Amino acid sequence: MQSVETQIIPRTSDIGNLEVKRALPSRERRSVGSFVFWDQFGPGELIRDVGLDVRPHPHIGLSTFSYLFTGTMQHRDSLGNDMIIGPGAVNLMTAGSGIVHSERSDAESRANISQLFGIQSWLALPQSLEESEPSFEHYSESSLPAFSDQGVHGKVLLGDWFGLKSPVAFPWDSLYVDLQMSGNGVVQFPKDHQERAIYSAQGAIEVDGIRYPESELLILAPGKDVRIEAPHGARVLVFGGEPLDGPRHLWWNFVSSSKDRIEQAKTDWVDGRFAQVPGEDEFIPLPENS
Repeated sequence: MQSVETQIIPRTSDIGNLEVKRALPSRERRSVGSFVFWDQFGPGELIRDVGLDVRPHPHIGLSTFSYLFTGTMQHRDSLGNDMIIGPGAVNLMTAGSGIVHSERSDAESRANISQLFGIQSWLALPQSLEESEPSFEHYSESSLPAFSDQGVHGKVLLGDWFGLKSPVAFPWDSLYVDLQMSGNGVVQFPKDHQERAIYSAQGAIEVDGIRYPESELLILAPGKDVRIEAPHGARVLVFGGEPLDGPRHLWWNFVSSSKDRIEQAKTDWVDGRFAQVPGEDEFIPLPENS
């Protein structure tokens, strides 16, 4: 049995002056464990006095998980949080019943030519917590457990990896690990979770001896330990978890087990019933189609 069940080539788009590669959701796969959305932004260069500008927009029913390899980004939200995230740190924003946030280049980055490269993923909340109170947590790079073995330097962003447990709190059995693999580096991805995926943001990799290019999402077969190699070095994300407790609907920035709840969120955004982000006057209007 081959380890890779499905290869997904992300579709490319532009948001806020930066190219984005979106691998989830796709026609081939809607979710991997609790992960329902997977965006690689960059690597890209932002010109002086322009920067990244993702205007205030709403979310429900999910947690956004922001992780940078290069550069910095400023998060502001309707709870009053204002946080600059840098490489190696994690921002976890839980929307629950509803939150609004913006993501922009911070003032120092905007004043210069800057680089930005990272991953933003969305994790669907358990059905029992879809209407929970919104929250935001920042986890510094130093708070995340790291390891080095067989030419691989890794960081545990979420869940448990060979006895190392991330402090990032999420209410579903989930895993997310960042692997910086040197030339000929090797790592074993254990079969612990039913749903698993591999994504190389930089560099071709080999999975059980078969080579795959960078920026493809590889969905793995369950029940089998998987060997990952990086012949010439790579930046690899492995993630997954247990299947969701039922199907999810995703429309624009809204995730819910209920179509009616998404319709309500649309109406609430158009009618201005979401809280505002302090200090922000702009917003992204509801799209006609999504």
